[in-house]
Amino acid sequence: MKFSPKSAAAASLFGLALLASPALAEGDAAKGEKLFNRCKACHSIIAADGTKIQAGGKTGPNLFGVIGRPIGSYPDFTYGTGLLALNAKGDVWDEAKLAAYITNPTAWVKEESGDPSVTAKMAFKMASGAEDMAAYLASVK
Repeated sequence: MKFSPKSAAAASLFGLALLASPALAEGDAAKGEKLFNRCKACHSIIAADGTKIQAGGKTGPNLFGVIGRPIGSYPDFTYGTGLLALNAKGDVWDEAKLAAYITNPTAWVKEESGDPSVTAKMAFKMASGAEDMAAYLASVK
């Protein structure tokens, strides 16, 4: 099969588009919704119009629309140094990043930032179901 310069350019652009697409975790949103009970002590999910999707605590930021949001950017919340460092780099939450973060927050921010001195305020670690939780949070926007 012979490729023309146009088809080669189109294939290259397609490949770049795939690389630029947000990473998706392979999770089950319905399972994640049930798992959110583990998160309610600290987090809620409240829509921009005030609709309570999941009532919960205020120790952590509201998780409505977290997927696609710049890391460490929820208004009036005090973040740890790790998430602030990632915010300064312009990082944005996607499903894969969020799933990795909730598995081990401190280890993740140290690795992502490249700074072993940064911290994460979230002490909870989700040993299983992180991909499901990320899929659920991606569904509430």
